[in-house]
Amino acid sequence: MKRTVLAALSVGALGLSVQAHAQSSVTLYGLIDEGFNFTNNAAGHHGYQMVSGDTVGSRFGLKGSEDLGGGLKAIFQLENGFNANNGALGQGGLMFGRQAYVGLSSSRYGTLTMGRQYDPTIDMWSVFTAAGNWGGDLASHPYDNDNADYDFRIQNSVKYVSPTVGGFTGEAMYGFSNQAGGFAQNRMYSAAAQYQMGPLSAAVAYMKTNNGGLSAGGAVPSATVVFTAKSQQNIDAGVSYKFADKAILSLAYSHVDVYVPTGNAYFTNQPAAGSQKSWKFDNFEINGQYFFKPDFWLGAAYTYTRAHIATVTGNSEPNWNQISLMLDYDLSKRTSVYVQGAYQHADGKTGGDFDVANIVGSPSQSSTGNQMVYRVAMTHRF
Repeated sequence: MKRTVLAALSVGALGLSVQAHAQSSVTLYGLIDEGFNFTNNAAGHHGYQMVSGDTVGSRFGLKGSEDLGGGLKAIFQLENGFNANNGALGQGGLMFGRQAYVGLSSSRYGTLTMGRQYDPTIDMWSVFTAAGNWGGDLASHPYDNDNADYDFRIQNSVKYVSPTVGGFTGEAMYGFSNQAGGFAQNRMYSAAAQYQMGPLSAAVAYMKTNNGGLSAGGAVPSATVVFTAKSQQNIDAGVSYKFADKAILSLAYSHVDVYVPTGNAYFTNQPAAGSQKSWKFDNFEINGQYFFKPDFWLGAAYTYTRAHIATVTGNSEPNWNQISLMLDYDLSKRTSVYVQGAYQHADGKTGGDFDVANIVGSPSQSSTGNQMVYRVAMTHRF
């Protein structure tokens, strides 16, 4: 009799254990992107490099959820960026520099998360650009001025994503400065909306930072910020259309205002203190993918960027033309090989670094207004 009772209790306990396990999940995942780059002009020289994470950032992470009942889940994600060439941590040496957040997700009310996260412009708009979708660094707009290529994440942030209603989804975020007596010192706020219905997708987005990069502990950390400035705002819009399973065509536009800038992470020579009033960029991009087969596709992108540079001594309007190409073949569901190429022509008369080409992903800016970068690489997901 005792054995029968013990057996029944053991079976019941096992059933509860299986049920609890089914209500919670933790996934270990990752990606390694590794290849060889050739640059025709890097500070007047040829550049030969092994580069990790140029097209898709090399990473590994943990993500999971716990079912709390009633359509509510606790969720988390911890994601690390790294360099496969030397094992170094990415994003300024942070352990979980790509993402680190925890929150609640409801099928009815949406998702609320807190931590280090991507802002709404990346989540909902950058996918309409080649850089934020399939092209990575070599398809980025000059200096990644609109952050479509994920140059920085937002720390100390609270983000809300609405449920999808009638094809519309909304998103909002606030990033705190975390400074006593300096509420607006290195803070960020952003919002975006996206519409998806059948083959058509569209999005609009907005982001504003105050004193971004002023400190390491603020919303926009100093280690990864592109522009150090009093303020910056990004206004974005995009639309795409999918033609059956053969092709995708996208249009993307972004307007970026950088007020009282003091530095550009991509410049060789930084501007003199107090010399710059504002830098404004308008990026116009058309890009697409054509699928010869589901596992074999060609991507192409063209971007025209026009800037307005206001200094204490006068104004100028440099511009850039850039073409990017990528041919990808999937050896399996997890492993791909690809080739890329990018050409940029810079036309400026500012007397400074705006006058030379500087493709994101190149080892250095060019010594002239032209630059080309070629890449042969592979990507493995796990």
